[in-house]
Amino acid sequence: MINSLWIAFGSILAFVLAYIFYSRYIGEKILGIDPDRKTPSHQFNDGLDFVPSRREVLFGHHFASIAGLGPIVGPAVAVIWGFLPALLWIVFGAIFLGAVHDFTTLFVSIRHKGVTIGALTEKIISRRARVLFLFLIFFILALAMGVFANKVAILFSVPLDKGGQPDAVVPVFSLIAIAVVIGILVYKVKRIGLLVPTLIGVLLMLASIYLGVLFPVTRFTFNQWVIMLLFYTYFASILPVWLLLQPRDYINSYQLYIGLFLIYLGLIVFHPQISAVPVRYSPGNAPPMLPFLFIIVACGAISGFHNLVSSGTTARQINSEKDARIIGYGGMLTESLLAIGVLLACTAALGNREAWLETYSDWNTVNRDALGNFIFGAGHIISHLGIPASIARAFTAVVCVSFAMTTLDTATRLLRYNIEEIGKSFGIEFLSRVLGNRFVASLIAVSAIGYFAMMKIQGKSVGAVLWQLFGTSNQLLAGLGLLMVTLYLIQKRKPFWITLIPMIFVISFTGIAMVLKLRTFYTDHNWTVFAVGLAILILALWLMVEALIAFRNYLKTRSPE
Repeated sequence: MINSLWIAFGSILAFVLAYIFYSRYIGEKILGIDPDRKTPSHQFNDGLDFVPSRREVLFGHHFASIAGLGPIVGPAVAVIWGFLPALLWIVFGAIFLGAVHDFTTLFVSIRHKGVTIGALTEKIISRRARVLFLFLIFFILALAMGVFANKVAILFSVPLDKGGQPDAVVPVFSLIAIAVVIGILVYKVKRIGLLVPTLIGVLLMLASIYLGVLFPVTRFTFNQWVIMLLFYTYFASILPVWLLLQPRDYINSYQLYIGLFLIYLGLIVFHPQISAVPVRYSPGNAPPMLPFLFIIVACGAISGFHNLVSSGTTARQINSEKDARIIGYGGMLTESLLAIGVLLACTAALGNREAWLETYSDWNTVNRDALGNFIFGAGHIISHLGIPASIARAFTAVVCVSFAMTTLDTATRLLRYNIEEIGKSFGIEFLSRVLGNRFVASLIAVSAIGYFAMMKIQGKSVGAVLWQLFGTSNQLLAGLGLLMVTLYLIQKRKPFWITLIPMIFVISFTGIAMVLKLRTFYTDHNWTVFAVGLAILILALWLMVEALIAFRNYLKTRSPE
């Protein structure tokens, strides 16, 4: 058996070296970052969406937005194939695919006035491709956030002894009030700086976690929670970003910083042996490791959702181009560090080899218990620091739920941007004016999310039925984001191999996975999911044909920057 501390140390070292050398090479030699160039936040500062922001605040906002439950649930499931495949994919995937994807899509959006990745499609490929891409993004965001709203509502409405987290209600909603206060202090109170508001916010956040454990909220039903969540996300998507969304994510990110610190410090003190097997090719009822490992571990290695955050919110708030490296590349590596912590919690802290094999005996069971396995494992590791295991597990659970909320509110704002862009795509003034209204666009966004969260097909929510398509659709979006950057680099006569090779890899394994899933849906006569999945695949193929046409045109007439 290998000691977990060696894996933790090796991963951290690899990420540090990649940031120091590889991200610097990309930023200076490939992208040509210019610290003196005016960014969109200064060009179009409107105090609403375009707001010049401090690097440390925006890093927290960006990191909390991209993290969510993805880097937690993905590795917690994927280790069913053994710890080694997931470990290698997280480390090398993050360094050469995910961090490159996040960094470059952020940069290209900055250089194009902060437009979303969907709107950017028209400038780089074609107007027709823009419409296709925007509708694909709409489906992915609405589906994913519908499922997130569904899951959070379940956690809030189910008692603690039955697997719910009603103790997370007080800290999650207290953070909204804390965020508003912090936003006002930082942006409206002169000369206060950032240190004092941060300390106040973090202390209040930790106090709210303690109060949540003492006073769990159990009075509301599932439907009531969904409605309240939609009500909150509506206002989060229309209020100025500095007032709620940015400070909430910034303060919330300290939960994860503290959690990561405690997990890795616990590993130093505890340093347990890895009880999981290195590789297991055919665990019970699991799909084939390849290509589905690359689908299951998304946010920890590469995720298409990240290019929506990079181009949708972060590019509009970045103060200087030089900040893109730490926020884009560094933010992804930090998320991958979380994924490594999850991997170790689920492979070294669940007991001996026999206990681990029993826990990870069946695919369906692992998918159901993935979050619980992480909470138990992380709590066990942190308890070696002298913190009671029950408190450690409660804190870990609150972190998980809180990050699901940060993704939910940020993605609703992204969906609002997407709807506004759709309104501009058809050249109809009335449609552009109506959908361009942020109140109308946000109402459509939360309605779509509510549909996937609450409407049912054969007793199951629409989101739960179609969720089987999210993994492949999300990775397809990552491949298309890399495709956009590759075409941009070709157009600007810059080396494009850093995104071309990852793009080919991502689109290849995603395409194979999508075909395999469609075959399963067809065999099982799951016609609804089959039809939607086939439509997504056709849409993606159409986009790639449009991209090939654009590539041919670029070869004929390429312009210098």
